[in-house]
Amino acid sequence: MNRFVTAERALRTAAPHELLDAVRRTLAEQYQADSVELLMADYGLTVLQPVSVLPQTLDPVPVHNSAAGRAFGAQEPFVEPAGDGLVRLHLPVTVRGDRLGVLTVTLRGEEQARRHLDELSEIAEVLAHEVIVAERDTDIYLQARRKDRLTLAAEMQWQLLPGRSCARPEYELGAQLEPAYAIFGDNFDWSATADHLMLYVTNGMGEGIEASLLTNLAINALRNARRAGIPIADQAALADQAVYAHYRGRCYVSVLMFDFELATGRAWVVDAGSPQMLRLRGGTVDRITFDAQLPLGMFEETDYVAQEFRVEPGDRLVFVSDGVYADASPQGEAYGEAALTRAITATRLLPAAEVPRAILRELTGHRGRPVPDDDALVVCLDWHGR
Repeated sequence: MNRFVTAERALRTAAPHELLDAVRRTLAEQYQADSVELLMADYGLTVLQPVSVLPQTLDPVPVHNSAAGRAFGAQEPFVEPAGDGLVRLHLPVTVRGDRLGVLTVTLRGEEQARRHLDELSEIAEVLAHEVIVAERDTDIYLQARRKDRLTLAAEMQWQLLPGRSCARPEYELGAQLEPAYAIFGDNFDWSATADHLMLYVTNGMGEGIEASLLTNLAINALRNARRAGIPIADQAALADQAVYAHYRGRCYVSVLMFDFELATGRAWVVDAGSPQMLRLRGGTVDRITFDAQLPLGMFEETDYVAQEFRVEPGDRLVFVSDGVYADASPQGEAYGEAALTRAITATRLLPAAEVPRAILRELTGHRGRPVPDDDALVVCLDWHGR
């Protein structure tokens, strides 16, 4: 039985809380690894947090300006000389485009390290799958993702999300929320089948727990309708009824909903509120507007109509909540469409998963202070088509 199969079996049979111990033991036995560390990306995507027994005993590694961060950002293995004949391999821990962190393996000798690079990269991918499954049964990996304590509202919102990025041959998606440790009601959701991608971008109303409860109700109502196989306009209508039945118009949810046909690029859109979309095509950024309809839950039994839209291979779609385009500078100037256009143009060479964080960094510079007054959400979709 070869080394890779041995390592894969060890991970698949390990207890959820013992994945790191299993990979350390197996890589030491099969690849003569000197040390093995698993680093998880924090909620703000600013540092890579070591997985260890709490309280943390190792220092976080910055995503920017570090060897592990380079592997995380580029999503490619990075080989780093460590002195005394040792070499560190920094391997992305990623599952279907969702970037979880980095596995750092220290080996003796560069030749040995490069000989084992492909196998160890595959082991890091297997580890990513196992971490996702293990999170159903243990908090260890979720705890390692946070460098600060989350508010209860933020805890509820992060648990509601599908991930922060995903990739398929037809598209790549990336998203980020700020402030990561104190978000209220902004949200995104996506789901794909063999033929369709559904994407929702939500701008929540209110603050704190109330905003999170409202968004939870709306997103789960949309998911319930989607999983029943209902068309996108009827999904909006049923979620609208669910929100109105509970809040009677006192609270409502703004959402921009897409149903993309993967084979053709045709899409059906319901624009029920304030999230905005900008498209980068051929070097030109345009704001795309749709027929405005009422937010979910504003009035009883609102009818929704899906509008057709088409996306072409090479298009980049960027979705933002009002916490982005309405965020004000110290002089009171809103960030606005012009600044968004510049930010989208400046980040055109970055992969979709990196774009939201880069735009939010630009937004922080405009705002002049680290913590925004409102949630800020950016979602980036790169369309490749079939």
